[in-house]
Amino acid sequence: MLSQETKSIIKSTVPVLEEHGTAITTVFYKNLFDAHPELLNIFNHANQAKGRQQAALANTVYAAAVHIDNLEAILPAVVQIANKHVSLGIKPEHYPIVGEYLLKAIKEVLGDAATDEIIQAWADAYGMIADAFIGVEQGLYEKAENQANGWKFFKEFVVADKVKESENIVSFYLKPADGSHVPAYQAGQYISVRLAIPGEDYLFNRQYSLSQAANPDQFRISVKREADNDPNGRVSVYLHEELAVGDAIEVSSPAGEFVLDSEKDSPVAFISGGVGITPMMSMFETVAALTPERPTVFLHAARNESLHAFDRDIQNHLATMTNAAYKTLYSDLPDGYITRAVLEEFVDITGDVYVCGPVPFMEAIIHELRAMGMKEQQIHFEFFGPAVALRTV
Repeated sequence: MLSQETKSIIKSTVPVLEEHGTAITTVFYKNLFDAHPELLNIFNHANQAKGRQQAALANTVYAAAVHIDNLEAILPAVVQIANKHVSLGIKPEHYPIVGEYLLKAIKEVLGDAATDEIIQAWADAYGMIADAFIGVEQGLYEKAENQANGWKFFKEFVVADKVKESENIVSFYLKPADGSHVPAYQAGQYISVRLAIPGEDYLFNRQYSLSQAANPDQFRISVKREADNDPNGRVSVYLHEELAVGDAIEVSSPAGEFVLDSEKDSPVAFISGGVGITPMMSMFETVAALTPERPTVFLHAARNESLHAFDRDIQNHLATMTNAAYKTLYSDLPDGYITRAVLEEFVDITGDVYVCGPVPFMEAIIHELRAMGMKEQQIHFEFFGPAVALRTV
């Protein structure tokens, strides 16, 4: 337990963290990777290049300081991050290294303002927060390993099939190399894939949503090809152009908290933009298979028809459902956006809504849903990449 004095010191740093948080985490990551380049085998290089990882860590540190009197308030964020850590193979021994360089970064950025008392208070707070993460992650690792067909860290899979879904999305069907089955997973979860790309010094890790309902024989991920000059493009281009049927790929156990409550029969709406459709496919297929009479809406936004993935699959599932509606809007056309009017026409505000897509898309959709009277607990959303603060008000 932290002393009241320590908590008071932590709270006194809140304004400083609000102003300098991203500067601190930027220095932290630079110094960390300079001293421990092997950690580049774990961290997403693209998120570093875009600054999203730095901002996400700054937000987490700031939230911990704000809620230092009641850290249970940030438990949902801890669980979300812990799921990501487990999918990447983060281990307890990584935490002291991170703590050391985080404290050094605070001192480097704040200078004399970072007194010995402040550094010690943050050392104590970090130790407690790290223990919380380690505990949650240990539970997740044990659950992943002990479930039927489960494993811990990474396992070798092979590409069983590769299917073009649209002009920029390709699906990969992945089967365990040892011929075993895959574990059951919840609709909406993701896996990490780990790649050694020829010519690159470090491994690449990427998380991809599982894009079909649970299938004991295989996983399916559906990958958007990013632009060659986008930091994410290195992996997606390799997957699209180089990874072939029969090739090996390392895969983590399924993880993630953005999951469908498949036991409900109340109204549900899936709203996606672009490649945000991938977790929705898993959820929609699950509803079609388990509760085909459930009132269901699927709204999808794409730029145009050539970039619209899974349309035929959705239509096929719709034919098996008794109370489902589906609408796609193409932004290249007039009136091609999911507006308030569209939401009011299709979404039952007494049910649950699942949202996934680019951050501005999610901000706009969630803002309108809340304005329509939906409560926070009814609206579920997923970030592709580190979580950021949504501006929805």
